[in-house]
Amino acid sequence: MDRVLALLLGLPAALLLVKYRRQVGDLIGPIDFAERFLGAGGTYTFVLLLALTTFILSLMYAFGTLQEILSGPFGQIFGKKS
Repeated sequence: MDRVLALLLGLPAALLLVKYRRQVGDLIGPIDFAERFLGAGGTYTFVLLLALTTFILSLMYAFGTLQEILSGPFGQIFGKKS
């Protein structure tokens, strides 16, 4: 159930961030490190990268890929599920 919820919330959130990145960027204001490392308009680029990351991680979690990747290096710390 949590995988479906991640898919139903993550993908639309990512798409809304892409569509409204200008408004979100204006709402949060300039992000100093984004402006410094990504150049002029770096805040809007950062919001776009955040949307892309949200989209990819939501898909990976919904299909179980993220759990498989993280169970390898962090399985000893958090315990593996069988």
